[in-house]
Formats: sequence, structure tokens, C-alpha cells
Amino acid sequence: MVGFKNRYMVVEVNLNPNRDQLKDDPMTLTPYNVTKAIKDCILLNFGECGLASSVASFQVKYVNSITKVCIIRASRDEYQKVWSAITMMRSISNIPAVINLLDLSGSIKACKNAALKCEEWKFEQRKVVAGASLSAEVSRQMQGCLDKIKVLEH
Repeated sequence: MVGFKNRYMVVEVNLNPNRDQLKDDPMTLTPYNVTKAIKDCILLNFGECGLASSVASFQVKYVNSITKVCIIRASRDEYQKVWSAITMMRSISNIPAVINLLDLSGSIKACKNAALKCEEWKFEQRKVVAGASLSAEVSRQMQGCLDKIKVLEH
């Protein structure tokens, strides 16, 4: 018996890319926000049939609201539709956003490794920019996100 084939995408979300990078984000990125924005974009660009065929395996598996990295699962047959919808998205919850695909993989294990590398690099950059003003709460939240990504399964 052959298992259901999926594709996993690691994406980076840049909310309001024209704003000053030192200001706080206008919203907290959540799996619900990302899922709704992608489904709305699929519906707009591919219609109801496109949405119905894409939604069977579609899931936002992981979202880090600190580094803005997400892992998205889609079926092998429909991942290109999800990928193109991600590329065409211009906003999440009416806030301008630019979304970059960082990695595409056929297994959750390879996807986790790519996401962990990206997360660690982005958090190190954040530490450098924030310097001594980085709170213990943010460090604790980031460690929780790294722990959560390590235990991801299908």
C-alpha cells in the first residue's frame, strides 16, 4: 500500500515590507491567518473547483510569529496550485505581505531540517539587531518554537 504523497513548503512571510523594520508588527501571524489568506487567493485565482481540489491535503503545519517562517503541506498533485497562490498573495488580513518560498520538499524530515536552519539563522540575526534589548520572553518563545518544529510529524 502506497502512502498519500505530499509536498512541504517552507515559506517566509514579510508583513508590510515597506515599513521601518524596528517597529512592532501590526498583527500576529497565526496558522488561521495564513490558511485563510492562501485559501482566499486560491479561490480568487483558480475558482471553486481549484479550491476544492487543493484543500484535501492542504494544511499550515507550523508558523513562527517571531521569525515569520511557515511550513505548508499540499498534495503532490496540487502543490503547484498552492505554490502559485502563495506567489500571487499580496496581503494577509488586509496587511500588505510578501511571501518567499525558501524550500520545497517531498518529506517532512527534509523540510524540518531546512526550516530549522532558517529559523536559527533568522533568530541569530534578530539577536544581533536587538542587542541587549532582546527580552528573555522572546528567547523563551523562540526556544518553544524550535522545540515545536523538531517534533513535527505528518
